[in-house]
Amino acid sequence: MTGPGPLVVVGDVLLDEDIEGVAERLAPDAPAPVVDVRAKHRRPGGAGLAAVLAAQDGREVVLATALGDDPASEAVRRALKGRVRLAELPLRGTLPVKTRVLASGRPLVRIDRGGGTPGSPGSCVGEALAQAQAVLVADYGRHTADAVREQLAEAAHRTQLVWDPHPRGAAPVPGARIVTPNAAEVRSLTGSPADEEPSLRDFAERGSRLAERWLAATVAVTLGERGVLLTRPGGGTPMLVPAPYRAEGDPCGAGDCFAAATATALADGALPEEAVQRGVARAAAFVAAGGAGNPKLWRTAFAGRDRPGAATDPFALAESVRARGGTVVATGGCFDLLHAGHVGLLESARRIGDCLIVCVNSDASITRRKGPGRPLNPVDDRVRVLAGLGSVDAVAVFEEDTPIALLSRLRPDVWVKGGDYSVEDLPEADVVRDWGGQAVVLPYLDGRSTTLLAHRAAASANPVRTPPR
Repeated sequence: MTGPGPLVVVGDVLLDEDIEGVAERLAPDAPAPVVDVRAKHRRPGGAGLAAVLAAQDGREVVLATALGDDPASEAVRRALKGRVRLAELPLRGTLPVKTRVLASGRPLVRIDRGGGTPGSPGSCVGEALAQAQAVLVADYGRHTADAVREQLAEAAHRTQLVWDPHPRGAAPVPGARIVTPNAAEVRSLTGSPADEEPSLRDFAERGSRLAERWLAATVAVTLGERGVLLTRPGGGTPMLVPAPYRAEGDPCGAGDCFAAATATALADGALPEEAVQRGVARAAAFVAAGGAGNPKLWRTAFAGRDRPGAATDPFALAESVRARGGTVVATGGCFDLLHAGHVGLLESARRIGDCLIVCVNSDASITRRKGPGRPLNPVDDRVRVLAGLGSVDAVAVFEEDTPIALLSRLRPDVWVKGGDYSVEDLPEADVVRDWGGQAVVLPYLDGRSTTLLAHRAAASANPVRTPPR
């Protein structure tokens, strides 16, 4: 029996260069800053970045793009080797190179050079699309999507297709599941002035019109810090998905990250609304971690949140993170009624390492521990709620009274519990130390517990009646 097909990314690859330094004086011959160079970084951009981000969780990703014989194309091939599988189109000309000069982390100027024309796709591109679990088109207006348009139109009829458009590119093929223009692209594509500041209502109306024009199921307008507005053809009430927090960092590549995370979520069976929520959370985390310039993204397969925890194998995730030199963090509990104390604990635990795996008591385990009437929510519901949190990378269920047997298989580097425990009280602490791990206790919000919430709900449902006078 064969597994699911690959995620196929189709689009224009660029070579991105960052020249980093400091500017503390002006040139003597012109009022221009002098940048003392401290470092230079090169990495795949455009569809190449989107493909790397889609492959972070170890899934198979095929990148269909145009590459030539020039040094920039060779640099991209080297950077992508072992991360994604290439299905190349010929490139007449040279690969575009975009160079940013940054002083103290702030861009001063961007220099663009190179460019070519994609040739006709070979059989490898059609074969990849025929097997695709989902397709992401990362269009940077350099015509790779045009060269593969016929195959993309066929793919849209049989699989999930996400299209990240460009004003200089062609319209998405009919039948796209989600199209992801940003605010500036929506203004350009709808003929609005570049300096216009549309309202949320304006973006909703224009997103809906674009969905009708493109025959797309949905259009997700990305609005930066405001989040993403999900619109549909025919109008109606749009869904606004705000960013989970204000992410301070380099936004370069955030759109690619959103599109890649949305496509991977659809490949895992998520609905468009769920996929967009996952994409927004992932993009915020990406920006907060340093964006495309984050060195960890290119030294290792940056362990981030890409697909629903319920669909992620926790053991495979732990093994892959360890193999990349990352830190595996685990925590556990019943999580019967998720409350603010749980959320704070999980967010804090995730920041400790490179992935967070939550070990959850089965229904029978909770009943043995808590007595009749518990759990209040069955295990499938509890797993789905946990998997929907941006801080959780995978969920594992255990049948025993303690997670010791499960931990012996996962072998996390750090085992976390809330502050209502001490390390000495944890039977798991000694087990974790067997493989060099460490048990820790994190602060817990006082006054929050599932039992208290259950008692409060019961009291509200059966209030004590005051006898009439």
